[in-house]
This record gives sequence, C-alpha cells and structure tokens, in this order.
Amino acid sequence: MRDMSIVIYNTLSKKKEVFEPINTNRVGIYVCGITAYDYCHLGHARSAIVFDVIVRYLRYRGFKVTFVKNFTDIDDKIIARASREGKTIYEIAHRFIEAHDRDMEHLRVLPPDFTPRATDHINDMIELISRLVARGLAYETPEGDVYFAVNKYPNYGKLSHRNLEEMEAGARVEPTKRKRHPLDFALWKCSKEGEPAWESPWGKGRPGWHTECIVMSRHFLGETFDIHGGGEDLIFPHHENEIAQAEGVSNKPLARYWLHNGFIRVSGEKMSKSLGNVTTIKDILELWHPEIIRFFVLQSHYRSPIDISEVSLSEARTALRRFYTAKQAMLAHLSKGNNEEDPEMLAALERTKSKFIDAMDDDFNTARAIGYVFDFVRAFNNYLLRNPSKKVIIKAIETINEMGNVLGLFQEEPQTFLGADRERALRRYELDRGLIEQLIAERNEARSEKNWSRADEIRKILSSMRITLKDTPTGTEWSVD
Repeated sequence: MRDMSIVIYNTLSKKKEVFEPINTNRVGIYVCGITAYDYCHLGHARSAIVFDVIVRYLRYRGFKVTFVKNFTDIDDKIIARASREGKTIYEIAHRFIEAHDRDMEHLRVLPPDFTPRATDHINDMIELISRLVARGLAYETPEGDVYFAVNKYPNYGKLSHRNLEEMEAGARVEPTKRKRHPLDFALWKCSKEGEPAWESPWGKGRPGWHTECIVMSRHFLGETFDIHGGGEDLIFPHHENEIAQAEGVSNKPLARYWLHNGFIRVSGEKMSKSLGNVTTIKDILELWHPEIIRFFVLQSHYRSPIDISEVSLSEARTALRRFYTAKQAMLAHLSKGNNEEDPEMLAALERTKSKFIDAMDDDFNTARAIGYVFDFVRAFNNYLLRNPSKKVIIKAIETINEMGNVLGLFQEEPQTFLGADRERALRRYELDRGLIEQLIAERNEARSEKNWSRADEIRKILSSMRITLKDTPTGTEWSVD
C-alpha cells in the first residue's frame, strides 16, 4: 500500500510537499494538547478528531507512528480556578484531564502513545532555559523572570510568515522594565505569593507556556521529528515561539512538517468565551450522537473553517442515517443474495478504495474520501434491487468497514446507531417517549378497527412532533426527524 506518495500542506513553506519521514518506516507526531482548567469545547474536538484520523491513516499506510499529545497542568488559568475553588492545581488538572479523556473516548479518538504532563518535566525546562541564557538568546530580569530575546533570533516569524518589524509595529504591548522588546516572551515566571513554584537558578517560579511543548516533544521524539500539529490559532505566537527556542538551542529544525486545522465557527462567528458561544463536548454529546460530531468535522477539509449550527449538524445526521440505513439493507440482503461471483461489482469496490486512498494521500482530504464512500453506497443501493451476490455484499461491508476504520466512522451496527441517535433526538426536542408510544398504540388499535380517519389523525399529531412512522409486517417502526 506504500506505492503512492502522501502529500501534506506544510504551514512552514505554505505549500504541499511530498511526505518524507526522517526514518522510512517510522513517523513521530506531536500535537499540542489542552490546558486543563475547564471542560473541552468543540474546537478541541476538531483538532483531536483531525489528528486522530491523520495518525490512523499513516498507520493504515504502513507507518509505525509514535503519537505524543501533552497536557498543560500548570498555567495562570489553572492557578486562578484552583484559588477560586480552594483546590490544588493538581486536583483541578486531574479533574479536567479525566473529563477530556471521557470526551475523547466518546468521540472515538484513539489514545496517544504518550500523554506527558508539563509538571513532570520542569527540570528539563529549567535546563533548556539555562542553555538559552548561556547562548545569549534569553535574559533574566531583576525580579527573577526570564525572557526570550526575539531580536537575537534572526528567523523569528518564519512559521507565521511575518517579519519582526511588522510584528513590532502592530504589537500592543510596550517594552517594560522587565521586557526589552514588546514581543519577548516569558520562559520562566517568578512566583507570586501562594502560587505553585519550583526552585531554579533564577529563584522560585514556574515555566512559561511556550517552553513546555519543546521539552516534551524532544523528550519523546528527539531534537527533530516529523510532524508538529495543532489548531491554526497556535501558529502565532505559540508554535513560532517553540521554533525560536528549539532551533536557538540546537540549530536544528524542531519539526519537518507543520500542520494546522482550521477554526470552528458558531453561526459564522469564531468560537470564543468572550462571545459566549463556546459549546462543550460533554453538553453537545447529550443531544447529538458522537459519530454525527465526528462526521460533521470530517466532511470538511481539515484546513478549512467550518460553521456549526443545528442545520449543519442535522445535515450530518441525515447523511449518517442514510448510510446506516443502507448498511442495514446490505445486512438484510445477505440471506437473500445468490452465490455467484460478480467481477464487475468487485472491481467497483476496488476502485472506490483506490479513490479513497488517493483522496487521503492528498493532504488527508477526508471530505473527498467520504464523498467516494457515499457515491459507492448510493450505487450499491441500486445493486441491491437486483439479484445481488452474497460475496459482493460481504466484500462491500468489509471494504466500508476498512475505510470507516481510518475515519473512525461507520463502525456501529445499524440498529445500535439508529437507536442511540433516536434517544438523543428525543432529548434534543424534549419529546416524551411514553406519549409517542401511547399514540402509536392508539393508532394501531384504530387501524385494527378500520378507523382510518382516527389513524390518520394520530399520524398527523405524531408528524407535528417530528415523528415519522413506518408500518412493517412485524409492527410499526418510528424515528425522529
């Protein structure tokens, strides 16, 4: 399966490049994780799903992938929340890391190979900062802070494609007694009373956020690794500052490829707490099936912005229900199909898989890959109307499951998915299951008595409640529109 090249858009070069890992069969990936002070939101979900699929696909293509994703468990926001709640930073971080892990499990995001926490690597951070100071790339203030001197690093701005003069002109932060340049960033922060602190050559304090990921990525993946990823909001300043420190210490690239996923917007606006439009994963999963969220994310290219709304989620739900209904039909036809070979349909399956791989090889284009899956499913629905081959049906299910496993989609039994989706739809629209089933029972009784006008009246009542009925030989089935 490794005869074709994978092409990746590299933020550093602003173009697509053929993926050539440092070691032929091995890939090291580092993605910036959450700051553990609150519940995860949909922005976290998008990044997690995107890089989960990238890892899954690289493994599918035969690479041995080492995937590292960190937790920031020391930060101003964590300290502030701990102070408000009368807890330690460790209790706060532990609570929200556990919540994160539950969210990821629900979204079928596979656990990374390593999930380091910043506080486990403080000594390594101190050592890195000391080396930067020794090289003249960082300086200590009288108060015990340490800052990176951006004007001492000539390549500053190469990831975000900005030059220092432009950034300085647009900077809102003036130089202070502590900072020599408005864009200098903290590597070490002196401790304030009551805050967690560690001993260092500059006195008690804690590391700055931009230093954490360098130390953890290098610890697990080496000085230079293959892919560094995260949301596009991390390009500047976080990833820019990582590059400056890492390359300032080693004179080697930190990562060969930089991948960034686009924003999630809520009704056209960027998601932010200041706008009050942040939606937590745990809240949205109460109302929408996890696979719908995953499908919604993957039906767009990972670099594109996506707009979430009830309409866009409903469209994703409709598409997934259509898929699972088709899969249900495939399973039902297994007992009816013939035992003949069908080379033409088997060849169509292989073409679908080949097109799926082509799409994923082109910068992990899940949108196009999903389109090919659905094109095949639509064609296969027509095939089932003829006298289908059991062997073809079995192969079709296997192939769809194989492609779905790369995407983390299409893995449930149809009845399981449709049932779980219906339960969430009942919650979403605040519908009373007992009342629905009572009305269906009354309608069935009316039908048995040939009281067609009453049966039609009840159907209309249920339709106004978003309930669609389907009468079958085994009884009346119902779903929520």
